[in-house]
Amino acid sequence: MRPLVERALLEDFLRDRYHEADIDISSSGVEPYTVADLRGLLGFDMEELAAVSLRDSQSAGGDELRALIAARYGLGDPGRVLVGNGSTEAQLLFLAALLEPGDEVVIVEPAYHSLLAPVRARGCRVRRWRLRPQNGFRPNLEELRRLVTSSTRAVIVNFPHNPTGATLTSAELTDLVSIVEQHGCYLLWDGAFEDLVFDAPALPAPTHYERALCFGTMSKAFGLPGLRVGWGIAAPEIVHAAVGVRDYTTLALSPMVEWVAQRALNGAEHLIGPRMATAAANRRLVREWLSVRPDAVSATAGAGVVVFPHLTRVPDTMALCERLMREYRVLLVPGEAFGVPGRVRLGFGGTTADLAAGLDALSHLLDTMAEEAE
Repeated sequence: MRPLVERALLEDFLRDRYHEADIDISSSGVEPYTVADLRGLLGFDMEELAAVSLRDSQSAGGDELRALIAARYGLGDPGRVLVGNGSTEAQLLFLAALLEPGDEVVIVEPAYHSLLAPVRARGCRVRRWRLRPQNGFRPNLEELRRLVTSSTRAVIVNFPHNPTGATLTSAELTDLVSIVEQHGCYLLWDGAFEDLVFDAPALPAPTHYERALCFGTMSKAFGLPGLRVGWGIAAPEIVHAAVGVRDYTTLALSPMVEWVAQRALNGAEHLIGPRMATAAANRRLVREWLSVRPDAVSATAGAGVVVFPHLTRVPDTMALCERLMREYRVLLVPGEAFGVPGRVRLGFGGTTADLAAGLDALSHLLDTMAEEAE
């Protein structure tokens, strides 16, 4: 049986291991909050929650939640917002509404599966804008300029980038938008890591470009991956078309989820601030770990809470990650999940104790494998 869409290699790898691991140094978000954490940080009134009606919510998301998201991006029109069961759903709905078979699409590579697989399933012609490891995965806008033509329907990017942590400067973002605008293309901007930056100001989502489709999520910097709330921002007519697709899938969000999401947005600084402080300390720990193994591990720590190191002495990173899980119960994602063997996605957004223990286990396994290879 031919599947509707190709398998998501990352999700296949994580599906069971994510729940079985004792230590997770794979994830691209911060340590998840508990409901008790949220009640303490945000001042939940549980009586208000108890009064929430479990009727269906509105198709594009509740009015209050859409207005909060619009305000977060400085938008005057909440009609430009669609709230999804995660940003992945918003992306899927927009792509289904926007693209036709045979459309030419330029997409950044390595590509996150939720951005690439629906495009291929739709029958589009894909052109790759490659972030090259020999350049530290730095985006080359001159290469993008050569790829985008009058035949290009859409350009799809995620910056800061998952899994490499590569990002753009403000000037480069301006240049990227001008390249797309010159040809009248749509720009799909996945900003999942938009709040996870350390050494530079956050990149503003290019919502000013009339053909931009911008995405955000509560799964990364907010520490709420299990809430399953994300959003897409586009012209109202694209939101309307996406809702028409949604009528055949999830219909809407849960009103209980929307209630929590509204309070999380209102108190965003109380959620993001503490987790970013931990991530900054963890980032220094990762840099120290990388610095003592220059002959065996090669990487730089950019934006986001991930690094994508090359394990120069490991011939099979899939086998390494499987063994790390089997022998140490530590979860690490192989680069094969992104089509880049020889690398691993190492996440440092969790607790410092777990990160230190996970890095110790990885160090021990790397030393053991080096001894076995002699």
